[in-house]
Amino acid sequence: MGIAERRHRQKEEVRASILKASWDLVEAEGWQALSIRRIADAIEYSVPVIYDHFENKEAILFEFTRRGFQRLNEQIVSAGNEYKEPEQQIEAIAYAYWDFAFSNREYYQLMYGLGLPGCETVNQISELKKFTELVMEPIGRLMEKSGNTETTAFLKLHTFWSMLHGLISINMMGGENKRDELNSLVLKDFIKGFISGIKG
Repeated sequence: MGIAERRHRQKEEVRASILKASWDLVEAEGWQALSIRRIADAIEYSVPVIYDHFENKEAILFEFTRRGFQRLNEQIVSAGNEYKEPEQQIEAIAYAYWDFAFSNREYYQLMYGLGLPGCETVNQISELKKFTELVMEPIGRLMEKSGNTETTAFLKLHTFWSMLHGLISINMMGGENKRDELNSLVLKDFIKGFISGIKG
């Protein structure tokens, strides 16, 4: 192994240790506890070493946001692939999204810390852009199948996204980390109404 290759590997190892220490801190104390100083203390490096790998704390948060959407996309793809009809895929995606939020609470809270991402954020994070494409695709096919020309798939995507996120946020803010019978009924009612609205 050459010197350059060895240095690259060492740099990647330090970067990985920074992210692991950050995640351990988040799981133990929440996102508000994360700081460059505490990360440096956890991996026993100086603060400048952290800045060699990440410009600031926001850069670390950005990386976790990217990873969060990558995980969410994997679950959405897996759920959607179980079915062929767009209405079935939309329902499966909704449940996959719901399950992801409560099974990955720390990720979800970071991904949506300031509400639904805007267009600028979508363009900055390729995984987030991919998410919008994955959800919009079956919506568009259902609209085409139903002959719905009164709206756009983009608008319906945001309706779908906003309603799901709203229900999840209500539960998280209320300290509810479980999916009880009422939540299941509300979620089912929303999905049914959303699909019926597209079909007309």
